[in-house]
Amino acid sequence: MADARKRQMTHPQVQACWVAMDCGFAQVADVFEECVYEALSTFRKEEVDAYIETARLLGKMGRGAEPVLAFLEEWPSVANAVGADVLPAVTDFIRAMQKSPNSQAITPFLQTLAAAARRLQSREQLHFYIGIARELMTRTTGSIHGHHSTFPSPGLPEFFKQAPLLLKLLSMAGLQNWTNYGIANYAGHPERQEEYFSLQLADSRAVLQRERHGTLFADVERSLAFYLRALWDDSEHLVPYSTAFDELRQPIPYYDKLGMRVPDVLDDADRKGGTVSGLDRYRAVLAHMVGHRRWSVAQVADNWSPFQRMAVEFFEDCRVETLLIREYPGLRRIFLALHPHPVADACDPATTSCLRHRLAMLSRAFLDPAHGYSDPVLLDFAGRFQALLATGTSSTAEIAALALSWVAKTRRQSDQLAKVHFDDTVVDYRDDNRQLWKFIEAGDEEEAFDQERKIEPGEELKGLPPRHYPEWDSGSQTYRPDWVSVYEALHAAGNAADIDRLLAKHAALARQLKRLLDLLKPQDKVRIRYQEEGSELDLDVAIRSLIDFKGGATPDPRINMSHTTCGRDITVLLLLDLSESLNQKVGAGGTAGQTILELSQEAVSLLAWAIDCLGDPCAIAGFRSNTRHEVRYQHIKGFSERWDDTVKARLAAMEAGWSTRMGAALRHAGHYLAPRQTAKKILLLLTDGEPADIDVAEPQHLRADAKKAVGELAAQGITTFCLSLDPKADDYVRDIFGNNWRVLDRIERLPETLPSLYLELTR
Repeated sequence: MADARKRQMTHPQVQACWVAMDCGFAQVADVFEECVYEALSTFRKEEVDAYIETARLLGKMGRGAEPVLAFLEEWPSVANAVGADVLPAVTDFIRAMQKSPNSQAITPFLQTLAAAARRLQSREQLHFYIGIARELMTRTTGSIHGHHSTFPSPGLPEFFKQAPLLLKLLSMAGLQNWTNYGIANYAGHPERQEEYFSLQLADSRAVLQRERHGTLFADVERSLAFYLRALWDDSEHLVPYSTAFDELRQPIPYYDKLGMRVPDVLDDADRKGGTVSGLDRYRAVLAHMVGHRRWSVAQVADNWSPFQRMAVEFFEDCRVETLLIREYPGLRRIFLALHPHPVADACDPATTSCLRHRLAMLSRAFLDPAHGYSDPVLLDFAGRFQALLATGTSSTAEIAALALSWVAKTRRQSDQLAKVHFDDTVVDYRDDNRQLWKFIEAGDEEEAFDQERKIEPGEELKGLPPRHYPEWDSGSQTYRPDWVSVYEALHAAGNAADIDRLLAKHAALARQLKRLLDLLKPQDKVRIRYQEEGSELDLDVAIRSLIDFKGGATPDPRINMSHTTCGRDITVLLLLDLSESLNQKVGAGGTAGQTILELSQEAVSLLAWAIDCLGDPCAIAGFRSNTRHEVRYQHIKGFSERWDDTVKARLAAMEAGWSTRMGAALRHAGHYLAPRQTAKKILLLLTDGEPADIDVAEPQHLRADAKKAVGELAAQGITTFCLSLDPKADDYVRDIFGNNWRVLDRIERLPETLPSLYLELTR
């Protein structure tokens, strides 16, 4: 076969190269001539020689024809992108893989090398990329079960396969951080390592998201939610979709019954009018969807062609944006900066469908008075558009009629051509307009537009957007970034009279507590002088001010004084575990038949009453979890709220369910407690069991995370104390909370123990 191919290669240089390469693979012979012609036209003689020598080396490695084919086809693109002088570094790395058990990674390395080089665009960056890959190979080869150089790196081939996508999304520093996380956590777990580097694991995607460049939705989610509420009076739930893992079909913003769908990350956009930040791009996306939600009405589209529907969408998009700009003129700058400005003669109607191009120019003319176009039809419809909106009575039906008129006047035979002009026609902040259409007779193509989606119970989330927290992985001694989603809401209300009955039941205990509280109340009075408003006149300052006034000088107006108590500077947050186990019955003494939840209500009611008597700032919250994706944090009493019927009603409505993901709840409670300006901050946790959740099989994992959370709170000046109702808790509470814990063996004594414990902690 090689001799036959040699006879067919008539060009002397090609024949010489084929002989020098000394290759017997028929697949290589089929493409060799084309590859070498490209090399001869691109490289100098010494570079061609190195090219052929490297191909010969790959052919002798015993890995078949694939590495040779990949190198011959891809290397000219690599050399054009970063220079041919990087070949020695590439060859050295290939030799290192061949000498190690990782020779199977050579082919994916070469197959993706050109895409990586085109993204990196410099030899220094390519050297950095090879260094990251070499580090991955070195630290994950032969590390399984302590064997030396026996097992190949499971993640290395997957790393090369994902490299084009990773380099598109990450800086080199971000790629290094992402790789190091995978090495640190999965070097000794071959299956999990392969899943991590192939982007199948949740924490692989989470770390990738953390390291991505641009404005991350997770970082601005809360500010965007407040932006929606403050400017647009819209409290719709925001749901991100990934832009990282679908190269062929990038999603477009849209909204439906479950919320407003936006990209998970947006880069700053460089436009002719300047740079638009990722945050402003998010604002433009949300504002555009709000405009449709306010002013657009779905149209029956059965008798309209796809071209007509496209035109109606462009016209309606411009109508709602014009109305938005009227309400907030500052949006014009963002919209015009992000909207493309097509060149008038950029599309050739003789060979290409120019419908999108004409619509994009018209859309620009509708929004930009200084558009610069001179086409008479365009100017006519721009004037008609402005006249329609000037009346203030425009509707979707009226603008659709104008769009259909434009289609009828401007349609061309070339609009049917398969080749479509897309350059400068995509307005990326606009949604996909799925809500603009309805169909009377849904066919195979249209049924998805008008079909109502069934919402499962609990699927439609209300309240604030989630706050994401990391979780500590004790096995790798690293954090899993943005691992837990905490949803917070105000607790539902019940009957406040139920709490009053509980307090009446413990009237004798309340009287005992009252005597203790009287001893703890601050008694020392401190006089605060030089006050413009106060409880009484400060005679010394008043006389001095009167003398100044009589003498013609400006008197000091701070002639009053006030008093404050001195002695307690404490803030407390009581965090309640509301997991399913609180529904268990208590079978002892006078409390037999009661649930732990009912006893907790009694104890918390007494404690809240006692704290209110003392005047200490106190907040009460409960938590429960349903996997890491849904930790519910419910506010029962805020720091500024008094102990009144509103708080009692929330406390009366407490219910138990789900699991106990303690670390996330502790971090979220610390988020509210840390900013308090007091000398002593106490987080008092009431729980009846150890940290657990249904998506965690290893109990030690959540214990370690809770311990790490307690340490984080201590670093913020917060003392965490745990009162556990689990008789077997001694095994784990000491490890989590150090010396700040107590186990209550007799649960029926909780109503008297909890207030007494608080008094001891704050004495």
